[in-house]
Amino acid sequence: MLKALPLLLSLLAGGAVAEPTKPLPPVEVFTPTVCLTCIEWAEHLRQNGFTVKVTPMADMDAVKRRLKVPQDMESVPSALVAGYFVEGHVPAEDIKLLLAEKPAALGLAVPGLPQGAPGREFSNPTCETACTMLDKEGAEPPVRREFFETFLVDRKGKASRFARH
Repeated sequence: MLKALPLLLSLLAGGAVAEPTKPLPPVEVFTPTVCLTCIEWAEHLRQNGFTVKVTPMADMDAVKRRLKVPQDMESVPSALVAGYFVEGHVPAEDIKLLLAEKPAALGLAVPGLPQGAPGREFSNPTCETACTMLDKEGAEPPVRREFFETFLVDRKGKASRFARH
């Protein structure tokens, strides 16, 4: 029994050692020229471990067509990560789950511009391009949050609920 104790302890210790995490794939974010909430969403992705390249585009409709984003799933920013599209202000944890599960799909989408989604926490709801409010120094912008869903878009363009926030 005493001879087996070191082996047992080494097995237990080996099981407790965490595997090194794989680096996340880079994300290319396509935005209309000067969209501050898109930039804030890109920063959200960076803060959650992604390497992000932001590419301003004059023709976002062409980007969405190239990525095969269904019209009813469109938002403002579009992105490409590991062969998937990411449309709208999708939370980083949803993207990480997509990358872990690797479903046969085109990508993820948060359609529209829901308040409270990453990059939309402090946005002006009346601005057509989702501009961030720039208030007077020291003033607190009103925080408004609405529930939203992330959708998984399959290869035929059909969307199903992936996550609720």
